[in-house]
Amino acid sequence: MTGDTGFVILGSGMAGFGAANQLAEYGIRPRMYDQRPRPGGLTSSFDHGDGFVFDEGVHISFTKSDRVKQVFASSVAGKFETGKVYCNNYWKGHWIKHPAQVNLHGLPTPLVVDCIRDFVAASQMQEPAIDNYHDWLIAAFGTTFAETFPMVYTRKYHTTDATNMTTDWLGPRLYRPELGEVLRGALEHEPLDVFYVDDFRYPSFGGFEGFMHGLFPKADVHCGHRVTGIDPAARRIQFATGASAGYDQLISSLPLPVLVPLIKGAPADVVDAAARLACSQCVVVNIGLNRPIESKAQWSYFYDEDIPFARVSYRTALSPYSAPPGCGAMQAEIYFSDKYRPLEGTPDDWIDPAIDALIRCGLIGDRSEIIHRSAIWIPFANVIFDHDRRPALELVQAFLEDVGIASCGRFGQWGYTWTDAAFLSGEQAARRLVKAMAA
Repeated sequence: MTGDTGFVILGSGMAGFGAANQLAEYGIRPRMYDQRPRPGGLTSSFDHGDGFVFDEGVHISFTKSDRVKQVFASSVAGKFETGKVYCNNYWKGHWIKHPAQVNLHGLPTPLVVDCIRDFVAASQMQEPAIDNYHDWLIAAFGTTFAETFPMVYTRKYHTTDATNMTTDWLGPRLYRPELGEVLRGALEHEPLDVFYVDDFRYPSFGGFEGFMHGLFPKADVHCGHRVTGIDPAARRIQFATGASAGYDQLISSLPLPVLVPLIKGAPADVVDAAARLACSQCVVVNIGLNRPIESKAQWSYFYDEDIPFARVSYRTALSPYSAPPGCGAMQAEIYFSDKYRPLEGTPDDWIDPAIDALIRCGLIGDRSEIIHRSAIWIPFANVIFDHDRRPALELVQAFLEDVGIASCGRFGQWGYTWTDAAFLSGEQAARRLVKAMAA
């Protein structure tokens, strides 16, 4: 196979199909290549044939863009669930609403007193030095709360310490309260709604991947094509199958540490920079129960370090059709990283430890309730914003611009990118290339 020229997209996730969606508006149908056996990328869903449908971790759509809402709604023919996001936290047998910093009510009194005292002390500091995420947490919440909750969660979710992270990724993700909000949340039960996610949408059937199905026809999709080389001078891509394809314009959502070494002539310092970009990996343990799960929450955060998972999501809280009638399902996320916490054993080895912890937290009564158990391995889960990231990313992005590759998506831009932002980044990449051609 030699392939035609024209627009080529590498990767068939949200960013890739965002690019395809934008190109369709210009009357262009690109070729798309993905190493997986079917399109979907990180938004893929899996039907195990027993009535349980699982995603690659928790996914919802909470975009504020009316246009993206319409694209997703059309993709599922208007068949989607809506709801208000509610999530909670587990700490040493206590369940409290998220975010914990304004929901201390119900925790042990000495802990609440120390959290408030330290919060007041931190609030009185004048322009504290913020050199890393650890410093920010202390300044924002005080020592007791920071060390009890977000610093522990950081080690579980980001696989490294807060001192090793920057604050580039924060945005609206960690709510910084006023004293009155902290006090009210300590005295009253769930008085405030301050979480950055409010309403959500989720496909009724087939898992989160459904929001992409209507986009699949907008590209000529070739699955089972793992890229082994890119020659930007010859504008040619080589695949593990032995086939090759030419291109005029190239858009990639491949992870940068994967993409850069594939590019012929990539300088050693750029290859080294790409290798320094860190991300977490995730074992997602899927559990199906023979009974419904009675939970108001769509997902929960776990702060105990002796509990392996950082987060658990509840499938039927997103769509009642994610499990057989009368059954429930949940997913527990356990994080690793090549750079900071390599995976021990295999993904399946973590199923039983996850079940043990779910029983200990009261989410499962005993093993007799379990009618489905499986694990998904996600080699690229979340970007880790360590101190290597920014200088390495700047070098890599400059190189990709020089060789004419438009990179997009969470791991193509190496950012903390949600679903709608990944989709929009693909559209933006396509627009840039089309406008450059017209200039």
